[in-house]
Amino acid sequence: MDVMLINPYDENAVKNSLGFITPPLNLMYLASSLENASFSVKIVDDDLLQQGYGKVSQMAAKLQPQIMAITATTSTINTALKYMEFAKKLLPDSLFVIGGPHPTFMPETILKESDGIDVVVKGEGEETMVNLAENYIDKNILDLGEVQGIVYKDLQRGNIKSTPPRPLIKDLDSLPLPARHLVPFESYGVSKEQSGGMITSRGCVFSCGYCSSSLIMGKKFRSRSPENVVDEIEELLYKYKIRDIAFMDDTFMLNKRRAYNIAQEIEDRDLDVSFVASSRVDMVDYNLLQKLKNAGMSTLYYGVESGSQRILNLMKKGITLQQAETAVKSAKKVGLEVLTSFILGYPGENEEDMNKTIDFSIKLNPDYSQYSILTPFPGTPIYHELQNKGLIDTTNWGKYTVLKPVLKYEKIGLTKKMVERKLAEAYFKFYSRPKYLLKHRHMINVIFQIVLRSFVLPKLKGNTGKGWYQNLKETS
Repeated sequence: MDVMLINPYDENAVKNSLGFITPPLNLMYLASSLENASFSVKIVDDDLLQQGYGKVSQMAAKLQPQIMAITATTSTINTALKYMEFAKKLLPDSLFVIGGPHPTFMPETILKESDGIDVVVKGEGEETMVNLAENYIDKNILDLGEVQGIVYKDLQRGNIKSTPPRPLIKDLDSLPLPARHLVPFESYGVSKEQSGGMITSRGCVFSCGYCSSSLIMGKKFRSRSPENVVDEIEELLYKYKIRDIAFMDDTFMLNKRRAYNIAQEIEDRDLDVSFVASSRVDMVDYNLLQKLKNAGMSTLYYGVESGSQRILNLMKKGITLQQAETAVKSAKKVGLEVLTSFILGYPGENEEDMNKTIDFSIKLNPDYSQYSILTPFPGTPIYHELQNKGLIDTTNWGKYTVLKPVLKYEKIGLTKKMVERKLAEAYFKFYSRPKYLLKHRHMINVIFQIVLRSFVLPKLKGNTGKGWYQNLKETS
């Protein structure tokens, strides 16, 4: 085995308790690029398998990969490092690599604090991983200084070095389609419908204060051609029997002509698919939405984020409340389901602003609404601002779940309890409306599970010191 790719178990994710686990698209992209360069690859999705550090390490010891790589977000970074530290004891001669959003912005810290990591891949990883494999496996080069886009420990001297940034991939059509054959589609989620995620573009031209997308994938919008996008849809439909697709782009509709042409290409090939996508509220128009609906779009996701114009301006969101109302009305007019998202507890916000957000989310009357607590992930503009002001309360990354307050709210006129209460209040007020529940009866159990997993069980764990599952069994 040349390369083993690990997706760590995310013990804090609500999706796990609800059964909404999806295949690791990022690792499937890395795997297909490595396979295209003639390297043998295995993906171990422990978010699905939940085998734990020990069993995954034993699996690696049997396969003897020359490179073992893992991906990590902020909430999974501590867990990811444990996998690598366990495995490195059994595979001392292998190269241990980590990538993902959190490592991209904190590479030196990770290398200094973990004995289990040799290399951090920053940002876009396909070309970098292939380049690493070519140097380390094919050429047996121990000094990785020629590989762009990494921070690494000098394997001979032990000191930390950085290489120049790797240019972003200009032609996304040149990338092979994700290696879906390396994961067990039949085992994901509550149905196969959740396995059809795909990315049609990369990069974001906007600068929202809470987001790091433009810093990871670049400020320039790069897109795949409509023909290439629909080729992948055909593969999902005909090879994997998946007709429900999720476009996971940050800004799918930034280029309206391209979005229109994707819809046209789906129609021209007479594909019977259903798809969801996301959009900024200032990027849609009725005719485009109607075209996408005719091609199979079923649901549209809007990141509205606040019901207070003052807070939207602080977020540097660049939208107005009126644009949000118009966008939701346009989507519902063409018959799309609408999902909106909101952030509570943004620095500078007060209780009145949070109440405005809750009320506005109900006024919009989308089919679904999700709420989160402002979480300053490393790399985001708000993280650096709050860090400089000494307002970040913890760097226990396991708490960065967007459901727990991690700021020193008492210093900015709020309290952690208030923000937590407003989060619970938002979900309760939105989803407990009688008219809503009559229309969306299937959401009753989903909301119960979210409240149980996110609010009740963590308190049980905190009170007894036992695991949430053991507490659940003892109180059932």
